[in-house]
Amino acid sequence: MQHVLVIGYVWPEPNSSAAGTRMLQLLQLFRAQHWDVTFACPAAKSEFCYDLRQMGIASKTIQINDPSFDEFVKKLQPTIVLFDRFMMEEQFGWRVTENCPDALRILDTEDLHSLRKARHQAIKDGKDFHIDQLKRYNLAQREIASILRCDISLLISEVERDILINDFKIDASLLLYIPFMVEAVSQEAIATLPTFEERQHFVTIGNFLHAPNRDLVLYLKKEVLPLLRKKLPNVEMHVYGSYAKEQNLQLNQPKERFYVKGRAESAAEVISNARILLAPLRFGAGLKGKFIDGMQNGTPCVTSSVGAEGMHGTFPWNGVVSDDLEALINETVELYTDKNRWQKAQQNGFEILTNRYQKEIFQQQLLDKIQTTQQHLEAHRTQNFFGSLLQLHNTKSTKYMSLWIEEKNKL
Repeated sequence: MQHVLVIGYVWPEPNSSAAGTRMLQLLQLFRAQHWDVTFACPAAKSEFCYDLRQMGIASKTIQINDPSFDEFVKKLQPTIVLFDRFMMEEQFGWRVTENCPDALRILDTEDLHSLRKARHQAIKDGKDFHIDQLKRYNLAQREIASILRCDISLLISEVERDILINDFKIDASLLLYIPFMVEAVSQEAIATLPTFEERQHFVTIGNFLHAPNRDLVLYLKKEVLPLLRKKLPNVEMHVYGSYAKEQNLQLNQPKERFYVKGRAESAAEVISNARILLAPLRFGAGLKGKFIDGMQNGTPCVTSSVGAEGMHGTFPWNGVVSDDLEALINETVELYTDKNRWQKAQQNGFEILTNRYQKEIFQQQLLDKIQTTQQHLEAHRTQNFFGSLLQLHNTKSTKYMSLWIEEKNKL
């Protein structure tokens, strides 16, 4: 019997973010094996948290820089510890290593945070991004060190997996590509979706706590929609997203047909009623959950190369991909008005889901990797020499920094 401890960065909110959806997919897989699962998290819960009790998962609020975690994990003695993002491994990894040395350590990266933030910085600086910039980035050094200290790191994007292997020379045995795990859309479900004629306007959706989404909304309002309205004067832009702040809601301008509506009660409903999901992201990393939602609801998507990165492989995109604003506008107008092109884009989306995100395939690959690595854990760790080196030195540095903070908090 496996006992999985998941150390979450936040409590899962699958209706608020793609990261929440991803975490729920992993938890569902673990419970489907009848494994015991405990979800521990240092963050405060919100009213939108998923009720883990429905899945038979125990919950535990933990403290950072606090020895109470040592007693908790020592008593729990998990066989697998999954860190949700590298920051949790930095904070709790050394405690897990000291108290449960035989537990399999898995890092779920969600996306490469350093890649996303380096791209954002390039936008701020008005420069083109190049991978060499990432190598000099302190956050990348921290993230790579965390990956090396873990036995397995889950990558949601093939592009990011290849960056780690080719540019950072990470051994492929430490990495596993596990994208969103979803089911193909059935013909029965497709038949119930609104038709081309029944849909209208543009929609975008995304958590406002996520910097690429905040930037996207400003870009849509200032640059994209004014050009679109010249060719499609009656269209509206509908923006949905959880955790919108007052400054985000102030972008709501009905006179300009730009509507910021905050959290959607049903993402599927608002997406399936739109003719196009419009999200030409200027930076980001990982896979974009909004486009999975678009494909599942038969809504063609318009985005940038960063937005589509890692999403469709060699399959045709379900809409428009362009980094040139003028070309993006022209192709978006054609997609919006040409029923045949729109229907073909919709079909492309269904094919991408069927061929690239098959739930059963990736679930089995993850289970196989866990089993194989556990069976040969000592050899696996011996082969990962640089990981053991970082365990020795980084564990000491993070350990004594944490112990120093513990003592400081007592004053």
